[in-house]
Amino acid sequence: MARTEQKVRDLVDGDGEMRDAVGTVLAHVDDDEDGEVTWVDVKGELTSGQWGRLIERGILVEGDAGFRLADTEAVRNGLNGEASTTSSTSKSKSKSKSTSDDDDSSSWSKYDKGAAVVTVALFAGYSWAPLRNVIGSVMDVALGPLATLMPFYAVVMILALATGLYSTLLQANLMDMDKMSEYQSKMKDIQERRKQAKEDGNDAELDRIQEEQMEAMGDQMGMFKEQFRPMVWIMFFTIPVFLWMYWGIGIGPNAESHVPLQNLVLPLVGEVAWTDQILGPIQAWIVWYFLCSMGFTQIIRKGLNIDMSPTAS
Repeated sequence: MARTEQKVRDLVDGDGEMRDAVGTVLAHVDDDEDGEVTWVDVKGELTSGQWGRLIERGILVEGDAGFRLADTEAVRNGLNGEASTTSSTSKSKSKSKSTSDDDDSSSWSKYDKGAAVVTVALFAGYSWAPLRNVIGSVMDVALGPLATLMPFYAVVMILALATGLYSTLLQANLMDMDKMSEYQSKMKDIQERRKQAKEDGNDAELDRIQEEQMEAMGDQMGMFKEQFRPMVWIMFFTIPVFLWMYWGIGIGPNAESHVPLQNLVLPLVGEVAWTDQILGPIQAWIVWYFLCSMGFTQIIRKGLNIDMSPTAS
């Protein structure tokens, strides 16, 4: 609440037109039974630039059918100059930290950075046999007994199921879908206002929207970080599994297989050896793994009702 109140204070300080704009939005929100407002509701009373600044500052956030105030009471207090107890004690700090707080919410922790460093190092195992042999031998302690109990194609299916499960859970827990949806909503709003400004021939408004788009590039980088963060952890856990399959099948010059192998039967292809090339240079074992992984991942997402596609209203 304190941060929203301070954002409103900073926005309307010395700007009577912006104060009127916030008041107009607040009035529309109070009148609406769902507490939401759309651009169509206020386009005759606000400029598109004012509307965009409210979204950019996080005062307006995505709702079910339009936009709602992040904190109605905080906006009212910020507009009327009635500081709450919390905001009065943190007023001197909130302005200086508002930007850093937004950055921290999407920044990587030391564990994320450590996982990224280890992941990059693990990539060397694909081309450097000694590292691959070490990782394969270590992973074989857990996976070796599994390969002796069942056919290798079934082992790959189990690995694909496991990697699909933790990949889905990591994406669901490490990606801030609300923040990504909010960003998409803001970009959609900018595009609509840009289109309207072009139709109206409003060059001044186009310039302001262009500035908003340039400022939004920082948000785009934040969204990229949000998307890449779970990928680091997915690769952190998946690369050792792949290196064990490399080691077990015997991929590479002078490599020997370390697990019992029978020929594999692939749809539309028929019986093939695990190292046969199926799609260009792509070998049969990789095709089988990805077929299993894609299928299991879709089943897991449906079963757990996890949607990894952020939507903008």
